[in-house]
Parts: sequence; C-alpha cells; structure tokens
Amino acid sequence: MSPSNAEPVVVSIDNSASVSGLMQMPQRASACLVLAHGAGAGMTHPFMAAVASELADRSIATLRYQFPIWSAGASAPIRQGRARGCPRHGRRRTPTLAGLPLFRRRQIVRRPHDIAGAGGGALPGVRGLVFLGFPLHPAGRPSQDRAKHLFDVTVPMLFLQGTRDALASLQELEPLCKALGARATLTLFEGADHSFHVPARSGRTDAQVRSEMLDALAAWINRVIG
Repeated sequence: MSPSNAEPVVVSIDNSASVSGLMQMPQRASACLVLAHGAGAGMTHPFMAAVASELADRSIATLRYQFPIWSAGASAPIRQGRARGCPRHGRRRTPTLAGLPLFRRRQIVRRPHDIAGAGGGALPGVRGLVFLGFPLHPAGRPSQDRAKHLFDVTVPMLFLQGTRDALASLQELEPLCKALGARATLTLFEGADHSFHVPARSGRTDAQVRSEMLDALAAWINRVIG
C-alpha cells in the first residue's frame, strides 16, 4: 500500500469537534498504530507517509490524525484533553479497526503532562506506547524533567532513538529507561539524529535506517501481542 491510497477518515474528538485522518489498512493486519505527528509537521509529512506505508508492508495498520491546533494553523501548545481524544474516538468511528490490538505513537510533547496517563486508564484498550525519537529535553539542555509522567504509564513502552539525537542525550535517556524497568524497551540507531537522518559518511541511507527502525517496531508489537 502506498501513501497515495491512504483512506481519508474523520476522527471524532467529542460531540462538537472532529479532525481529519488517514488510515492505511493492509490485508490481515495484526495490529494498528495510532500515529501522531510531531511538533514541526503534520500527518502528511513525507516521514509520516513513509512510516505508514512501510508498516503496512509489515502487516501493521496505521491511523494518522491531524491535531486540532495544527489543523487551525496555530502554533500555540496543544490542549491536553483534545489531543488525547483523537485516537480514542478514532477507534469508535473506524469499524475496520475493531478487534485489532491498538498501539499509540507519542503525540507532541511540549509540556510534561501532554501525554501523562497515556496508559490503560486514559486510553482503554491501548496495548503499548511507541516513541519515534522521544524529545526528552531541549537541545543542549540535558534533563529528565519531561519524562516524569512516564512513571505513571502502565503499558509497555518502546523508545526508538538515534544516538545523535540532540533532544535525547543517552546519558539521560539510558538511565531513564532503566528506571522505568520492564515496561521500557530502548532500541538505538547508530549515527541517527532526531529525524532518523544519518550522515553520508555512515555508509547507510535514511531509508535503510527507517527500515531497521520499523523492523524493530514490528517485532516489538508482535512480542507484545504474542
């Protein structure tokens, strides 16, 4: 399935609002990843489209959705309640997702509480939480302050992280994942930055790194639902 034939859907937030979404449903899908975009790009960004398409090749469905504040063209921080509502109601409005194990990619993290409680209590039925480059701290300011809420998450968490990510120093990230215990799995990609870009001197391409990352993601999902 290619990005061009992703199915447009409407994702209900509450009784008064909805956002646009894109769903890619491969045959014999084993799970669905609700794929939230990051702070600098919407759901149609080439990286998002490539991830959705290549996960479909791995029998994993994706539901992308546009944050309300992004749809409005504003740059203010996303309101917590509405940001959480998108994937929850998306499952109700999309019958083809019924019965699939549901996973969630992190949403934009601008404040520590933006994804607090993203475990079973806030999103019933979610089997795991995936971070494609967790923005642990601002560039050049190592800290674990943005991760305090993760200790309230009860579902398995997968951290896919480049070793050159300026927003996640390994000196901070590795101890964090260790402290989270068995809930957290950290997989590192040598030479990749926050966007999973690697320099030419690495001998690898961005597409190769992305493929390795999605192989790791698919394998982790299969372990969780296995």
